[in-house]
Amino acid sequence: MTLGPGGLVLRRPAFRRLFIAHAISRAGDAFNTVALVVLVFGLTGSGLGVAGTVAFEVAPILLVGPIAGLAADRLPRRTLMVGADILRAALAALLAVSHSSVGLAYAVAFGLSTGSVFFNPAAASLVPEVVDDEELVAANSALWTVAVVAQVVFAPLAGALIAGVGVGAAFGLNALSFVASAAVLVGLRAGRTPAAAIGARSWQGISEGLSVVRSSPLLSRLAIVQPLAALSAGATGGLLVVLAEERLAVGAPGFGVLLAAIGGGAVAGPLVLGRFVRPGARRWLYGPLVLRGGVDLGLAWTTSAAAAGGALGAYGVGTSTGTVAFQSTVQTEVASERRGRTFALFDLLWNSARLVSLGLGGVLADAAGIRAVYLLGGALLLAAAAVGFTGPARADRSSRA
Repeated sequence: MTLGPGGLVLRRPAFRRLFIAHAISRAGDAFNTVALVVLVFGLTGSGLGVAGTVAFEVAPILLVGPIAGLAADRLPRRTLMVGADILRAALAALLAVSHSSVGLAYAVAFGLSTGSVFFNPAAASLVPEVVDDEELVAANSALWTVAVVAQVVFAPLAGALIAGVGVGAAFGLNALSFVASAAVLVGLRAGRTPAAAIGARSWQGISEGLSVVRSSPLLSRLAIVQPLAALSAGATGGLLVVLAEERLAVGAPGFGVLLAAIGGGAVAGPLVLGRFVRPGARRWLYGPLVLRGGVDLGLAWTTSAAAAGGALGAYGVGTSTGTVAFQSTVQTEVASERRGRTFALFDLLWNSARLVSLGLGGVLADAAGIRAVYLLGGALLLAAAAVGFTGPARADRSSRA
């Protein structure tokens, strides 16, 4: 994997451990995602039941996200990540041996998401401690790419495994992936001490992420742009299956191809453009929103499956490139002792807006048709880009929050 001036970032032992653990865990997630949907739909026989799974996965982000951000700054990050992996391994193993209750499935979905809520800000905050600043984009590109590749490669294998053996085997593999990830992370030398000695144990300590964002013009602008983009992405992503059925008339097989097109673009984005991305640069933070907004508007008009597939490939490029730019920007703009809470705040903003988008998108699709959802989604992304381009670029490194 070729990276920028820092050379091959995978040559760094600490980052290599993070990368391997991330790759193993994401492969297990692919099996879990497919198995959980199949299980819940089989037990409930309804789309509403499957939607309930999404709600239980998003709820922990809203309920414990700020606490997880504080934990990522107060506790040793490696210890937090290993603990989250062990928790998730136990929960996945529970479904591997007992998968006849939808209530248990929802509870495990909630628990797995809770583990991820604690794991993710700690992992994102740890990356700048194991690579140089000029390697951050390369490191984030590598982590993003392996996650998408794992989803694209292992999701079809999960379907085949479930069809041949059953959902229990898929949950079992997910449990093993968390155990393997924890074993790799135990040997990580970074993240063994707390990033900050935080005396406040109340809301003051938790809310410092908000103070960090408010004190930075660039991060404040991103705190507006990100929820605007999520208001689009929640609905357009969740209702892509409706677009495939009603406007493109490709059915379930075609829907799978459209998802593959997004995944292919998401893999290609960092590989092709990663070397050019600069943290805090407006063209990389907000330019992808223009691309994605244009794609959504095009999807609202086209009835050609081939054109839609090509457009969704471009959408994947925009999503991955924008994500890498955003991650790298937060990592460079925020000091280590506040980074966990800042990432948790952005997760909270994004997922709150995504939930609103899912709800309103379903209502709009029923009332005015799926085309209206994509027209509005495109307009929201273009509005988010406009807000971003009128704001500041990256601040001087000496003024880190």
